[in-house]
Amino acid sequence: MKITELPGGCISHIISCTSPKDACRSSLVCSRFRSATDSDLVWRKFLPHDYHQILSNSALASSMDPLSKKQLFLHLSDNSIIIDSDKNMSFKIDKESGKKYYMLGARRLSIFLGDIPFCWVWNSSPEMSRFYEVVELWIISWLDIKARIETNILSPKTTYGAYFVYKLNAYSHGFEKKPVEFQVYFEGEEEVHGHGGRHGVFLDPSKDEQQLCRDRGDGWMEVEMGEFYNDGGEDHQVVVCSLMETDDHTVKRGLIVEGIEFRPKFGI
Repeated sequence: MKITELPGGCISHIISCTSPKDACRSSLVCSRFRSATDSDLVWRKFLPHDYHQILSNSALASSMDPLSKKQLFLHLSDNSIIIDSDKNMSFKIDKESGKKYYMLGARRLSIFLGDIPFCWVWNSSPEMSRFYEVVELWIISWLDIKARIETNILSPKTTYGAYFVYKLNAYSHGFEKKPVEFQVYFEGEEEVHGHGGRHGVFLDPSKDEQQLCRDRGDGWMEVEMGEFYNDGGEDHQVVVCSLMETDDHTVKRGLIVEGIEFRPKFGI
């Protein structure tokens, strides 16, 4: 029996054991494969198992109910949606693998405020950010920003990169003088790794000789803070991402922070 003679449900099941990328390729084989590939059986498998829970706090949840599973998958891979009750986290999936992206908005970060009144200022920014607010540095000498995310919400068996998303305004100062230090580690293991996992990057692109700061194409810059492997074990861990520059003699200003994004890395 040829595979094209199998019942449509069998073909759909076989395709669901591949990947979204392979499924799209399979749909080009013939009309029978295309029909089998479009079925909810296939795309339900590619969506995260907890997508209902993830979307439950999204303002767009009800508008997604009429979508087929394939339409929902494509929508979530083409668009970042705001989730969670405080609206300071976004979610997206990778189009080729279905793995999860998350971004923590600036309100979700732990930011050292210093002892100068209004050294950080919150700005509403519907025209410049996916989040309602971003935070702008007016003046400070001690820069200390941290983010925490639990591994149980991320895709298992996956290497993730953590990316600091920011921009510098026209009056920025200090980021061309000293690099900031990035570190990514599992909570409780900082003492184990010491300073070995830290690396310095100039946030001013004109001083970034290694070209680690990249334009995201959405009006923001990003720089990789580090990476970690999420094994997906039952005992989930907390990942800490740290940004520091603590030279009291270097005054810094003009940094605008959107958040920190966690996205899967491939080919490593």
